[in-house]
Amino acid sequence: MLNDHKLKSIEAFSTRDTFPRYVGRNAFGNPQRYGAGIGGLRLTTDRGAQGWGTGGRLEDLKPLLGLPLSDLFDPNIGILDDRARGLDIGLHDLAGRILGKPVHGLLGSNGPTSIPVYSGAIYFDDMEPPEGDPDGVPRGVKAIVDSCRQDYETGYRAFKLKIGRGHRWMEPEEGLAADIDAVRAVRESFPDYRILVDANDAYEVDTFIRFLDGVADCDLHWIEEPFEESETDLRKLKEHMQKIGCSAFIAEGEGRNAHADPPTPYGGYVDDHINRLYNLARKDLVDVFIIDLGIVGFTRWRHIMADLAAENILASPHTWAWCVRPFYTAHLGRGVGNIVTIEGIPGVNSVFDFSEYTIHEGNIVVPDAPGFGFRIQESEIEVSERISV
Repeated sequence: MLNDHKLKSIEAFSTRDTFPRYVGRNAFGNPQRYGAGIGGLRLTTDRGAQGWGTGGRLEDLKPLLGLPLSDLFDPNIGILDDRARGLDIGLHDLAGRILGKPVHGLLGSNGPTSIPVYSGAIYFDDMEPPEGDPDGVPRGVKAIVDSCRQDYETGYRAFKLKIGRGHRWMEPEEGLAADIDAVRAVRESFPDYRILVDANDAYEVDTFIRFLDGVADCDLHWIEEPFEESETDLRKLKEHMQKIGCSAFIAEGEGRNAHADPPTPYGGYVDDHINRLYNLARKDLVDVFIIDLGIVGFTRWRHIMADLAAENILASPHTWAWCVRPFYTAHLGRGVGNIVTIEGIPGVNSVFDFSEYTIHEGNIVVPDAPGFGFRIQESEIEVSERISV
């Protein structure tokens, strides 16, 4: 059926995410504010079928125009031509819509129908003044609890707290104390739900161990990028975790120091980075790979998941900061499995309507609508560039 369609046009447009609140800073970056603009693509075939996604520059995609979809995409494989990696998401959506199948169905529907999700939008909100009062006094730790409560009301039952305030924004000891206070406040307010922490590599191992001691009774579920990964430091961390009875997952791999060009089997991640992660995982020092959804690419994620599962390594592709990406990840998890949890991003988008999805009691329920199942708000689209045959 895909052989009956040729790629006729690709249109680029801008769309915007809107977060439900002002999102503060992390250990390194400035406030995330209320959301950001992202680029969208609309793919149209010569028979009028359309697919939607985010992707690459149109200039790089011109050679693909006029080709049968079957030359570009195989439902059992994903994209067939590496030149089409900028259309990876859009071609999955387009094929699903033509074939009347959800993307997870193209991938085999081998995973669970609903997948745990956490709110990834709990930043240093305590350091921000009240909205509309930029010169006001920072709101304090109550703002962190309020953000968690807002996300709880929309279905989340797990909260990832950014830590590392002492790296840039506070004196080291003050920042350490504030990180501990934030975790303890959330645990007190939400005694039954999961807490994850993410330091964005802002700690040194000895200071992070002091942080762990300060929250030892808080039952952390997940520790993400506590410091730049090394076997020596991660082993020291793991030994201390065993000593204090902390069974949290160690999640690593998002950050990279080099860009692969041409892409490796792991997309834009260089071999040294991936090999180091595998070596650490084989020594039980890393539990979850959080390499980025877009840097790797959707098709590549389909295929590397089997390698991860064979090594007993769990996955949770990094999705921040586009609200659409957790739902792409949900289809990956529903399709091929092995995703332990999804990084959720509370918010809405001006073009992509996520209402086919529900977040219920801490899980994303993945729909069976064709493609990725988004409803498209076409009245909100302003095409900025178009290429066609």
